[in-house]
Amino acid sequence: MRGLKDKKVMITGATSGIGRATAQRFFEEGADLCLVDLNEDVNLTRDLQATFIKADVAEETGINTISEHMEQHGIQVLVNNAGITRDASIGKMTMEEWNAVIAVNLTAVFRLSQLAAAHMKAQGFGVILNAASVVAHYGNFGQSNYVATKAGVIGLTKTLSKELGKYGVRVNAVAPGFIKTPMAAKIPEKILAEIENKPPLKRMGYPEEIAAAYAFLASDDAAYITGTTLNVDGGIVLG
Repeated sequence: MRGLKDKKVMITGATSGIGRATAQRFFEEGADLCLVDLNEDVNLTRDLQATFIKADVAEETGINTISEHMEQHGIQVLVNNAGITRDASIGKMTMEEWNAVIAVNLTAVFRLSQLAAAHMKAQGFGVILNAASVVAHYGNFGQSNYVATKAGVIGLTKTLSKELGKYGVRVNAVAPGFIKTPMAAKIPEKILAEIENKPPLKRMGYPEEIAAAYAFLASDDAAYITGTTLNVDGGIVLG
């Protein structure tokens, strides 16, 4: 991809699943990486020649640690990938489950985007990429908290793209469908077969395919793309 070499890229939720694949892809494109997660994979950090920040993006101490890094080292691309689920139907969902998902999947995206935007405005360019989900388009049983955050991320992405465009800052989102991550490995085989049969492409996606979308949107090849949500879902939103 054009324009990613030596770019200062920060990725949250970077040591597993989609985040890990995204970190690997940006490393291959020559980016200068900062990985943010609750748990460090020492081998990954070493192999990608990356800086690692141990931080909970839902906590003020974590946000402050990330802010200090941005102040010292700068930032040109932010990938807001960190996310959690706490599934339960509306009658059973607790306020703790609701608030936990909102804090990580939406509030942290706002806070980190706010911090990054200040630096990007000052330097006259930058890219913010947010993790949405196809469930934001059609809902999902037992995930009112998760779906609300992902729909919120899409709205936030559109709004920030309007606010920051005049400063040369692009803001986009990627909405994955069902992806083969460690989390998916816990799904019962029968349900997994049903999931794989849903999209027109008749398979689940791979983390590397989401990483490729992030890399494209961060690159100069996407220089005229902002405010969009790119569905990477095998066509599942078609019905």
